[in-house]
Amino acid sequence: MFGIVRPCTHRLTEGLKVEWMAHLCGLCLALRADHGQFARVVTNYDGLIVSVLTEAQTGPVEGLRRTAGPCPLRGMRTAPVAQGEGARLAAAVSLVLASAKVRDHVADRDGLLARRPVAAAARRVARSWDRAGARTGRELGFDTAVLVDAVDRQTGIETLAGLGTPLLAVTEPTETATAAAFAHTAVLAGRPGNAAPLAEAGRLFGRLAHLLDAVEDRETDAAAGAWNPLTATGTSLDEARRLADDALHGIRLALRDADFVTGRLVHVLLAHELRVAVDRAFGTTSCSHGAGAPGGAHQPGPYQPGPYAPGPVPGNPYAPGPGGPGGPGGPMPPEPPNRRRGLMAGCAVWMGLACTCQLCCGHEDPWSRERREGLCNDLGNCCDCCDCCSNCNGCGGGEGDGGCCDGCDCGCDCGC
Repeated sequence: MFGIVRPCTHRLTEGLKVEWMAHLCGLCLALRADHGQFARVVTNYDGLIVSVLTEAQTGPVEGLRRTAGPCPLRGMRTAPVAQGEGARLAAAVSLVLASAKVRDHVADRDGLLARRPVAAAARRVARSWDRAGARTGRELGFDTAVLVDAVDRQTGIETLAGLGTPLLAVTEPTETATAAAFAHTAVLAGRPGNAAPLAEAGRLFGRLAHLLDAVEDRETDAAAGAWNPLTATGTSLDEARRLADDALHGIRLALRDADFVTGRLVHVLLAHELRVAVDRAFGTTSCSHGAGAPGGAHQPGPYQPGPYAPGPVPGNPYAPGPGGPGGPGGPMPPEPPNRRRGLMAGCAVWMGLACTCQLCCGHEDPWSRERREGLCNDLGNCCDCCDCCSNCNGCGGGEGDGGCCDGCDCGCDCGC
């Protein structure tokens, strides 16, 4: 799984979590059905947005859901999954872009791909994915040549780019590819009026994906001597953040111009979760919860000294220091019992956490039993607020105008 929009399911309501998983599993199964088992390795969080956009424009239609069998990634549970043209388009786009990624790694001679036999095998896989994606694209009326052309131009642009080259010149091929994919969802849904705003949203989404990938890989690329857009063009992190925030705002404006039947999940992924992705890449947070929320933004943790935190109570026999446990003259605290699991038992617990998708959230370490905070804990308890927007088109709740919550300028007072 890869992509920039990867929400923790604990930030989604139960209904949205079911919908999101339906599209994720639908993409995976569409890859298997059309292109074989091995193609499922290109399943990614960003690709499913194509499926989400298609369904958001058509609304619930009979036959677009089916019940899939047990899967280890769902804890061996059955689940409703998306099917139809949206899932197939997402699969075709994912295949073509994944083949481009493979060719890029081969060209860079990354890891095992520096060996000729491995590189030759990877090139064969990439060519087969190109053909498979193009075949499915033709069946859906989508010409994947625009994606292949964008990838080919990317290599030439990176070769010529240097200090002073505008960063947006480097991101242009990615913008063009995602704009084409987003716009074609309007064709599949029979809503040609949505093509222009969705193309704009896709263009900015591609820009954002390229920017965040560059930001996250900047230090790694520098250590490995690999090419990075920010380093090559001399773009500062402040400028990259400005461009990212501008893209976020543009996506929200573009989505307001599109006509959705059920746009709630689209809004959550492309407004709230994209903001979380930007904050994650730049090491910031935008959660506005107060001090009472564990992990809230800019708030000291519950066990960290804040400006108004009380100091040790004088004479407290249990406080650390003279006379307290562990202090001079004080009793030594009892040692905790050894609760570590063995190697095999820990591996078994780890597999259980992985198969039930709990590793990304707060969980007990499989071996030491220490509490581990997941991604959703680090980001706070933000973005469940869409439940409160009952009169908001962006959340699919009613006939209001605008998006959801303070961050989307509709005046909702939920504080997110």
